[in-house]
Amino acid sequence: MKIILDAMGTDNYPDPEIGGAIMAAQSDGIEVILVGDEPVLQPKLQAAGGANLPITIHHASQVLEMTDKPVEATRKKPDNSMAVGMQLLEKGEGAAFVTMGNSGAAMFNASRILRVRGIRPALAVPLPARNGSKFIVIDNGANVECRPEHLVQFAKMGSVYAQKYLHIAQPRVGLLANGEEEGKGNALVKETHPLMKADTTIHFVGNIEPKEAFAGDVDVLVTDGFTGNIMLKTTETVALMIYGFLKEALTANLISTLGALLIKPALKPMKSMLDPNEIGAAPLLGVNGLVFTGHGRSDADAVAGALRSASKLAASGILEQMQKVIAEILE
Repeated sequence: MKIILDAMGTDNYPDPEIGGAIMAAQSDGIEVILVGDEPVLQPKLQAAGGANLPITIHHASQVLEMTDKPVEATRKKPDNSMAVGMQLLEKGEGAAFVTMGNSGAAMFNASRILRVRGIRPALAVPLPARNGSKFIVIDNGANVECRPEHLVQFAKMGSVYAQKYLHIAQPRVGLLANGEEEGKGNALVKETHPLMKADTTIHFVGNIEPKEAFAGDVDVLVTDGFTGNIMLKTTETVALMIYGFLKEALTANLISTLGALLIKPALKPMKSMLDPNEIGAAPLLGVNGLVFTGHGRSDADAVAGALRSASKLAASGILEQMQKVIAEILE
């Protein structure tokens, strides 16, 4: 299976992309198409030992930087690696496209090249919950402003993602709110609630507070992109802070250091659960193709994780199921 990778997306491009592509090709046999400046990529790929791996290069002469304004920069740089990669996806050259580049530019290019009229694309991110389970938060930054019907679309698309990614036949869908009662929330939540409640294609369980979501009471948590993005970034920051506190406490003196050695095996699963590198990138649902976006600060491990996630999800048949759901939405 071929995965198209924007080789000029990370803050330190293209080294993390090349390293991640080599790791994914070696450990998982994933075929990778690196999209970017070939004169730069070719010697680096060869020097890194990737010459004999199933990794090819597709030239794109321009780069969208993190500081670029998405719309203006895309128009000034039509041959940018992100746009070229999505065009390859549109042509069927790969099963999925992965970028760690400018998220606004990714949203704009995906909407422009892979647009499905009448559907609002949304980012879906898995977060850890109690007892090792996970739940999907959608949207996570693609849409700052939303209408109630957009959140219903997110619920439907998020349910398909949960079915394929979490392997849950009938995902429980909750609406993020500041209280469980039906009348709680802002205007958007109050207007969305009855729409979800009336939709028989959604297993809607009502308003959900963050504490219930992290307790494992929901499989898909629906919200607007502004709120979802803040929730995601706050969760990541607090998780890393707590892990840092534990590390400091367990290495404060000789006795605690010895104790840390004893509990280190028990902490490994927790670190893995909180590590964003395990997933690498989040899918942008609602476009005509599988598009994944990740952090600009991603290292090679995160890029490899994104390629693995994209490959597994593509193999699950999610695109066909998503297209079916989108067709039903548009009826």
